[in-house]
Amino acid sequence: MTDHETADVLVVGSGIAGLTAALAAAREGREVTVATKATRPADAASWWAQGGIAVARGRPERFKRDVLAASDGTADPDAVDVLVENADDAVRDVLVDALGVEFDREAGGDAFDYGREAAHGEDRILHVGAATGEHVHVPLLNHLDGRDGVEVVDDAAALELIAREGRVHGAVVASDDGRFSVYAGATVLATGGIGDLFPRSTNPRGATGDGVAMAALAGADVTDMEFVQFHPTAYDAGPDEEGFLVSEAVRGEGALLRNGDGERFMPAYHDDAELAPRDVVSRAVAAEREATGEVRLDVGPLDFAGAFPGLAEKCADRGVDPAEGIPVAPAEHFLCGGVAVDDRGRASLDRLYAVGECARTGVHGANRLASTSLLEGLVWGLRAGADAAESGGTPANPERVAPPELLDRDPDLPPAFAREKFRRLRRVLGEHVGIERDPTELRRALGVLRRLKGEVDAYVRTRTSRSLYELRNATVTALLVTRQALANGESVGTHYVADDAEPAEPGPAADD
Repeated sequence: MTDHETADVLVVGSGIAGLTAALAAAREGREVTVATKATRPADAASWWAQGGIAVARGRPERFKRDVLAASDGTADPDAVDVLVENADDAVRDVLVDALGVEFDREAGGDAFDYGREAAHGEDRILHVGAATGEHVHVPLLNHLDGRDGVEVVDDAAALELIAREGRVHGAVVASDDGRFSVYAGATVLATGGIGDLFPRSTNPRGATGDGVAMAALAGADVTDMEFVQFHPTAYDAGPDEEGFLVSEAVRGEGALLRNGDGERFMPAYHDDAELAPRDVVSRAVAAEREATGEVRLDVGPLDFAGAFPGLAEKCADRGVDPAEGIPVAPAEHFLCGGVAVDDRGRASLDRLYAVGECARTGVHGANRLASTSLLEGLVWGLRAGADAAESGGTPANPERVAPPELLDRDPDLPPAFAREKFRRLRRVLGEHVGIERDPTELRRALGVLRRLKGEVDAYVRTRTSRSLYELRNATVTALLVTRQALANGESVGTHYVADDAEPAEPGPAADD
């Protein structure tokens, strides 16, 4: 492999948002390179999506009302219009017509079996059992694998954006074949979420905030980072167990939350009880766990094994009897903020785009409505990919500038170095930057994270490795979350401030 490659459009990440952007650019005749850390579909967050994908069903205004309500009135109405008005066409175009995804249908009929989840005012969620992401992501990846003009390079981590004078020219990528630059007419970040920053998360491993951090370090605007959504019903795994998400669709079918005393508690917290917005349910579950020792999801009111065989199998693998209730706890689930983009996915730097969870489109505001993440990735992926294809300059001949100098002057660090630093970072965010925030605790976290980033930066100056750069990205992203949480003294959506102290000055940006 040479020390550089070229592409009309470079996509960093291989979830539904990134793959859809690649598809849209390829449809315009562009040469597309997809560089992804994933080595198999399950390494991408889209693969893990259980609930489904919401559509408007020809009634976008109703859909918009629910998105705005779930966001506590903080979502950008114009961005929500883009989502709901393009929802039906985007799903039909890509998932139904191009990929032939077999969404569940009503028994004995051809009509789709639309589901409902928390904060939706009507049944509008297309699904494939409780494994929708898998059934969408794999066909999309296969479709692109067989398409001319698209190269998917897996197990390849982007380390730095190649940026000069407000314009992005590609990225430096590390793979098993070495380190090389990919020069591109347009670069689309689709790197997913930040789950690895927290002790408990529904994200796959490797969700270290890479796209957010790289964009911030290059000078792009990053906003709303305090709005980190926790899912209320992740399996309460033990120290040697692998956790899993218990889909919101289970509550949509009638499952109830009960505390350690066996009492159903959600009606006391919200009129919509188990189907209240996620931030409300997450805080309620956390409070009841602290007060009574545990919370279990009572699936007795439904045919759990029949409706959710995949989840029933996960329970059986862990020796959990659903008849006794599934032990659950909140877990970090989705970043509502990220790289600030417009209705075409364009970031504040020229030729840079962001889509999916690493992007802040404005759709989610302070809290995401259930089953809108796949849809947002699909809608913005199509729009960003098409726009990137148009703005990418001369096909296959992007401008090449000097890439950032990444040094290897010193010996590699032992593998335990990054692991120990990650443990420290997760402990800080879990204890001080979780479901409830206190300004004093946030200041304490900010001090620890600044020192941690200083340590990591000292090593990055003389060493280059994927694990070290992932750690750097995680510390940058953690600082952004903490600083923006500290600057926002108002409790809204996923950002819940424990007292009414005045917000602090945010201080310097990504290179703190």
